[in-house]
Amino acid sequence: MNWIGKDAVVRHHKEVPFRLLEPVPELGCGEAQGADSGNLIVQGDNLHALKALLPRYAGQVKCIYIDPPYNTGNEGWAYTDNVNSPEIRRWLGEVVGKEGETLDRHDRWLCMMYPRLVLLKQFLREDGAIFISIDDNEVATLRLLMDEVFGAKNFVATVLWQKVYSPKNSARHLSEDHDYVVIYATKADSWKPNLLPRTDEQNAAYKNPDKDARGVWKTSDLSARNFYSDGTYSVTSPSGRRIEAPPKGRYWTISKARFDELDRDNRIWWGKDGNAIPQTKRFLHEVKDGRVPQTMWFYGDVGHSQEGKKELLELVDFDTSDDVFITPKPTRLIQRILQIATDKNSIVLDSFAGSGTTGHAVLKQNSEDGGNRRFLMVEMDDGIARNVTAERVKRVATGYTNAKGNAVEGLDGGFQFCRLSAEPLFDADGQIRADVRFAQLAEFVWFAETGTGFTGAADSPLLGVHEGRAIYLLYNGILKDKSAAGGNVLTGPVFDLLPAFAGPKVVYAAANRMGGRAAREGITFKQTPYALDL
Repeated sequence: MNWIGKDAVVRHHKEVPFRLLEPVPELGCGEAQGADSGNLIVQGDNLHALKALLPRYAGQVKCIYIDPPYNTGNEGWAYTDNVNSPEIRRWLGEVVGKEGETLDRHDRWLCMMYPRLVLLKQFLREDGAIFISIDDNEVATLRLLMDEVFGAKNFVATVLWQKVYSPKNSARHLSEDHDYVVIYATKADSWKPNLLPRTDEQNAAYKNPDKDARGVWKTSDLSARNFYSDGTYSVTSPSGRRIEAPPKGRYWTISKARFDELDRDNRIWWGKDGNAIPQTKRFLHEVKDGRVPQTMWFYGDVGHSQEGKKELLELVDFDTSDDVFITPKPTRLIQRILQIATDKNSIVLDSFAGSGTTGHAVLKQNSEDGGNRRFLMVEMDDGIARNVTAERVKRVATGYTNAKGNAVEGLDGGFQFCRLSAEPLFDADGQIRADVRFAQLAEFVWFAETGTGFTGAADSPLLGVHEGRAIYLLYNGILKDKSAAGGNVLTGPVFDLLPAFAGPKVVYAAANRMGGRAAREGITFKQTPYALDL
């Protein structure tokens, strides 16, 4: 797939500098907790925010949901739904250059989306999946782009979500009743969606007219159109009626021996009078404890756009109607995604957080099934991040008073609010900034060495063991200044102080003064900051 500006952005994610996350405690909610152990809202350009989150969360996210700009060309509302926003135009000017001034809308959209999708892919677990909301403006382009980034073989499905409950009489052509949710997996051949809970309507179809001790059941057809060589025998009903063959043009789906076996076990239903065409009995306790997700999602099951807007207006105060999001997603829509694609301890990432529906849905789903899912949300606009995204999740978590004056109990939970550091991890000379703490650098070292997110405690020079090799970091006085240069230089005495490991070792430090002993000890030395070519 080619578009104008592709050459300029295809490796742009590599050029985005790593930044640090700076907590803003007064904008957080709930008990103080580290960003690595709880929910997180990050305010900042999502390209830079994703790069900052990678060292902590690479390869750890089970489900990504994003609702990127649809590229409709609409103007004049708080979260501009096109690629002509000042932020995107400035970014295109810096990255694509003068060529970006004349790009077609689709080209601009592709330039914006490509590096973000490349970064998002790195967050997914081996059993993870990404869900993307989109409409007809870019769905075809998105499919091609996702084929390039994730691989065509990892396409799962395109869901149609019924977003409205009545036709729009003002429609120029046809009333557009649906949006799409495009789904790709890290490995589609092994990814399995969770079953959805069975509905009361489905369970009501099971009866027990013959008072079978095995419980309620319903019938299934015993014949089919597919040819079956053993499926043309005659059967005799309990009333004595002989049925010479299955219905015309059809075949019994089981052999005569299997039929007789089921009949003896009272698993064949001949009708109330014992004289009907036979059917098999399927007992409720023997069927799957759930239903396979389908690609048609109706508003009665997952909500519609007006429901999403009503939820938002109940939770967030807006100065004027112009400030209100036009099409926020309903919480039930995101809950459906969580039900399909997460377990109770999954991390969920949304890098186009907007009104914060994903965070709301995570807390709600946890409340309903006792889960401990965590959300990571990124919102570019500072005002929206503070006054909409964070405010909504805060009220949902702690409780609020609705429009009718009724108190609504909180769902529990909280989040840490962070902004991106103004300066990158490395200064203009390529050196590590002086204010970077050991725990912060440890994340980057681990990610550089393993390509995975760091989950350790960062309270020891030994960060952990990965694929049989121990990874050490000497930096910023981790050894309490008991040795040369505050423990930042690898020397014999420093090495003797390190936690022991019998196998190969990788040591990141400012310098190596062990000489030939390093090789004898199985050490691969990597000098900071130069080895951190992230």
